[in-house]
Parts: sequence; structure tokens; C-alpha cells
Amino acid sequence: MDKRRLGATNLFVNPVGLGCMGFSHAYGAAIEKSEAIKTIRAAYELGYNFFDTAECYTGENVDGSTSNNEELVGEALKDVRDKVVIATKFGVAHNPDRSLRLDSSPDTIRKSVDGSLKRLGVETIDLYYQHRIDTKVEPETVAEVMNDLIKAGKILAWGISEANEDYLRRAHKVCPVTAIQNRYSLMARWHEKLFPVLEELGITFVAFSPLANGLLSGAYTKAETFKEAGDYRNMMPQFTASGIQKAQDLLTLLEKLAAEKNSTPAQISLAWMMCKKPYIVPIPGSRKLSRLKENFGAGEIFLSSDEVADIDAKLDTMNFEIFGGSPTK
Repeated sequence: MDKRRLGATNLFVNPVGLGCMGFSHAYGAAIEKSEAIKTIRAAYELGYNFFDTAECYTGENVDGSTSNNEELVGEALKDVRDKVVIATKFGVAHNPDRSLRLDSSPDTIRKSVDGSLKRLGVETIDLYYQHRIDTKVEPETVAEVMNDLIKAGKILAWGISEANEDYLRRAHKVCPVTAIQNRYSLMARWHEKLFPVLEELGITFVAFSPLANGLLSGAYTKAETFKEAGDYRNMMPQFTASGIQKAQDLLTLLEKLAAEKNSTPAQISLAWMMCKKPYIVPIPGSRKLSRLKENFGAGEIFLSSDEVADIDAKLDTMNFEIFGGSPTK
């Protein structure tokens, strides 16, 4: 399994990373702290060496206490710190109605990085993302702060989540951007228009929600209601009856390809993007060790350029507008 380089840095990661959000945020009550730490550590033992978290990934435990994702990641990996790459994010807080409160002002960034360093228990953050673009702050201003943090040794590299071309180019001129972290999956291809820009600038594409929040695992075949408080999947169109219907042709295709490759739909979904471009690193998440093992195994699945092109051609005939955009826009 060949490692992938993050941008122009000396950071190299295995092709599949771990999105840690779900251990404490957005999927119902946070799982018990010791169990979360145990599972994150088990992921490392499976071969994961790229772990993604954020300062806003907090949630409520069943006993009413607060679970902080950065603390979980830091505790699980503290004795293997030199063997892993840790990414975290700043600039987002969640309102009670689940809407986002954005703040990328320089003062907030400087407070945020110190807080993340403390919670993670590290001296330096490997990859530090602006979690969402804050239209009140110019990209050059954010990039200047990133330059300062790199010079201070608080971060090694930085990135932007949900980046667009204009913002990315302007920021990159001030402080080279290592990675973007954007939504990307077989059902969400509108950021493919950034590929030429990423290739020109030497920037990695870290793909979040690469399995469409689990739909592309093949585990959901009918409309779902996620009853637990704090489970954001209740707001996601792919789990509605119409969403399942729109995705049916794709799910059938994945089942067929999985049978041909002696793999699973989730593995095909991840292999498709990894075999498409050498600079794409998906970060699927799961609380289940079996799923973590399955997802990591996607790094061993090979799809030829012709097979990828054939999948793309089939995707172009499918309508995914319900999920936020057309396949390639």
C-alpha cells in the first residue's frame, strides 16, 4: 500500500485516513470515552496513520457530560505521536439549531490553535484546516496567520475545507496550501472542477463523506429514521425515500462491481476515487471496528483507468441533484 504525500510537505499518509467526527459528534450520543479511545487506537493498529478531527466536534455522552473529539484522538495516539499525522480544524462553532457560526478572525485563530494543541496533547499540529470560509475575513488575512503559526512551530501545514478556486488561489499566494478537505463521493462530484487547480498548485484533496455518510456502504436500502438525538443523518436527503430511489442505480452498480472484485460496495466507492487521482485521500469514519477494517482494505483494491472512466460514464447518466448538485458541477 503506497503512501500519499500531503501537498509539498514531508508528510506521507496511507491512502485511507480516519475521520474521527462520529465518535463524539453528529451521529447521536457520543460513545463512551474509553471505548472511543480504544477504537481509535485499534484503527492505528490496523494501519491507519492519518487522523482527522476538529475543535467543534463535541457531543453529549449518555450521562450528560461532554465528549471532546480532539481529546479522544490525542489520548488514543499519545504514545505513537511520531508515527501518525493529525489534522484538526478551526473557525466553526455549532448553534443549537445545528447551523454553523463562522469566525476566522486572527485573534480567534490564535486562541483556537492553542486550545487544540492543549486538547490534543501535542507540540505541533501536522495539518490545520480552516473549517469553513468566513466571508468576513479575507483569505490573505487567514493565510498570513497560518504563516505566523508555521514560523512559531505550532503547525506544520495548513488547508482549507470546502474551498473554492478563487479563495484557494488567493490564500496559496500568501502561504502555500497543503490540502483542501471538500465533500466528495460517487454522488457528490461537483468539486472535480478543482482537479486542474490542485494539480497546478500541488495540493492534496482530502475527501470527507466519501461514502455519503454510509449510504454507499450498501447498508441502507430503504428510507431510514435515525431516532437518537443529535444524529444529523435525519437531515440528510440520501436517507429519505426519494433519496434511496435516486441512488438505487448506483447501489446496484456498486454491488455488481464489488462481486467482480471480491470486495464490498464501500471498498469500490473508496477505490474509485483513490484510483482516479494519486492526490486524493478519503477519510471515511465509523464507530465499528469491522467497518474500519473494511474501509482501510479499500487501499488494496485496484481499478484501471478504463474501469474508472466506465464508472464515471455511468454516473453521468444518473441524477443526484437531490444531494446538493449535479454529478460534475
